Amino acid sequence: MVLYTLIAALTIVLACHVKTTEDMACGFAAPGKSGPVSSMTFGYTTRRKALNALCLVSVFVILTLLAALRLEVGNDYGTYVVTCHEIFQKGYVVTEPGFNLVVRILYTLSGKEDYLLMFGVFGAAIVAIFLKVLLDQSDSFAWGFFVFMTMGFYYRSFNTVRYYFALAIATFALRYLISIDLQGMIKFFALIFFAATFHKSVLIVIPMYFIARVKWKRWAIIPLAIFSAVAALLHNQILDLALKLYPSYKNTVYIEEVHTITENAAPIFGCLFVLALCLICYKDAVENCVDNRMYFNMNIMAMALYISCFWLPLITRFAYYLTTAQILLLPNLVCRIRDESKKKKVIAAVVLFCILYFLYFLSEADKVGVRVLPYKSWLFYDHRWLNQTDTF
Repeated sequence: MVLYTLIAALTIVLACHVKTTEDMACGFAAPGKSGPVSSMTFGYTTRRKALNALCLVSVFVILTLLAALRLEVGNDYGTYVVTCHEIFQKGYVVTEPGFNLVVRILYTLSGKEDYLLMFGVFGAAIVAIFLKVLLDQSDSFAWGFFVFMTMGFYYRSFNTVRYYFALAIATFALRYLISIDLQGMIKFFALIFFAATFHKSVLIVIPMYFIARVKWKRWAIIPLAIFSAVAALLHNQILDLALKLYPSYKNTVYIEEVHTITENAAPIFGCLFVLALCLICYKDAVENCVDNRMYFNMNIMAMALYISCFWLPLITRFAYYLTTAQILLLPNLVCRIRDESKKKKVIAAVVLFCILYFLYFLSEADKVGVRVLPYKSWLFYDHRWLNQTDTF
């Protein structure tokens, strides 16, 4: 817990020193100013570029090393070790072909079943994509990174590396929905289909993202409410359909367990908090902003999923495709508020909520289904003599 807190604090401080010409002057960057900051403001010189690069590389290295050096951290760490063994031995696996191909390539290059290399490569890829998303698609890299760390998005990536790699790509692909054109649509679909070769659940974003992209009328809440009611009433039929799409979950503990809405209390409160901020800042930051309006709609859809489909095992697999946009929405809200007094109150609310959320996440991080605590590193274990198929 202490380690995660120190890593979050250190990387956030480094992120605060990343300033670009597109960065909005808000919060961490330059309190008291509004609107885009010109290159003259920050003296966007070779020195500034070098400092940006140094801070970004430092953040990337720290987060990648933490992910790559872990051992038995993550609720499915052992499962991945066995799965990768089966992939390399050409046994039967349920994982997607893109992931299988990468594992075979990595194991062949290393000359052994090096699952540590696999976790390291995917850890680096996930971190790199999310940093690129925050740098290019957020109004403030510092604010976006603050949300990314404190709301647990980074630490949860220690679980299900295939899924989080697909999630990172889906979040990156959102850029092509802001201004819809033929070239952008080709890139969007290409990215989603590529991500589906690692985790097929990502295909759900095609209808969800396009529904969120539409400018909703007020009556749009009615069909959303109807969908929620139908999902709650027909949960057995929907569960049967889900098992046909994911047959590997049949007769597993995920199906046998009784799930309650309290399991998703934290993300529901997160969605409610973001919803409240959006309503407060609607005129300034949502109403006429295509990107924020889409993220706002995604937040509402995620809340509906959490509330009406809490009984569905691993509903977070679908909801995270929607809630991850909060790392873009929250900084955009802060940066586009015109009234300085209002902006300071919103900043205070965001900081307080995110810190409390982080503390709650850490308190739950050792529970079944998360298991990113306690942190262990293979640096302190002689793992080379272990037979991973027997160990896990």
